Formats: sequence, C-alpha cells, structure tokens
Amino acid sequence: MTTANRAFEIRDEAADDLQAIAAVTMAAFHDMDISAHTEQFIIAALRDSGALAVSLVAWQEGRIVGHIAFSRVSISDGAADWYCLGPVSVLPECQGQGIGSALIGQGLTRLRRLNAKGCVLVGRPGFYSRFGFGRRDGLTYEGVPPEAFLALSLDGRWPQGEVKDHLAFRATQ
Repeated sequence: MTTANRAFEIRDEAADDLQAIAAVTMAAFHDMDISAHTEQFIIAALRDSGALAVSLVAWQEGRIVGHIAFSRVSISDGAADWYCLGPVSVLPECQGQGIGSALIGQGLTRLRRLNAKGCVLVGRPGFYSRFGFGRRDGLTYEGVPPEAFLALSLDGRWPQGEVKDHLAFRATQ
C-alpha cells in the first residue's frame, strides 16, 4: 500500500516484532490524556494468554510503524464470535498517512475470514464511523461513556447486553 508517496506493508506480527510493537504502542499513546499508558502491557498479556486473535503490523522503510490487536469478547446475552479492536497504534510521525486506516481495514478483513459476527471498540466516533462502527442501544461496556463505545455487526445481527473484554485489559505491567 502507498500513501503520500511512502509505501508500507501490512503483515502478521512475527516473534521478532514484539519489542518494536511495544515501542510503537508506547510512542502512539504517550501524549494521550485518556490513556493509562498500559496499552503495551495489554498487548503482551493478550499474547501471553493466547487471546490475541489477530495481530498485524505496518512495516515502512525497514521498521514497524503501526500495530493493531483484536481479541475475543464475551457478551452477557451469550452471543459468540465477537471481538474487540484495540489497541491500534501508529508512530506519531507516521500518523495521517492512512496507516491506521489500513490496519483497521485489514484487521476487519481477517475477522471476516474467522467468521466473526462483530467487533466492538472504545474510540472516537468521528474516526471509526468510516469503517461502519457506531453506537448501538442495548450493547454496553461498563465504565465507558456510551458515545465512546462503538460496535460493528459483520453478520447483520446485534446482540444485547454487557460486553466483557479479556482480563488482559487489566494488565498494568
């Protein structure tokens, strides 16, 4: 893929990528006031527990410049095959080049190949609506303002209830 005359590649993470993924994640969230700055620990905990269903990196000019993670969630109504998008990270100096959008697009394609029924995330509606994410009445995530909890159905059906992410999302180190 190319953006702004700078080519990048999206691929699955490899064992040699783990330190670079952590560094990209820390850099991407460094100045975010809403972050607890634990995203790199969350990714590692998801990986270590086998809960990292999809993990993609963006490679540009010989280095990793972006990463996205997807993991399963549970929903109180028993709906299966729903996933959480996040964290998604792009190095600050590489933001605005379409790398994050490409990671999201490829990640959703991977979820469809896994026969996922849907995906949820916590994020900015203005950004994620372009991928089809939006608020959904009846679907909640404790502790998150409704306007920031977004969902995308991949099969046209909508569960009802409370979403619970993996315990790895509580990782602090």
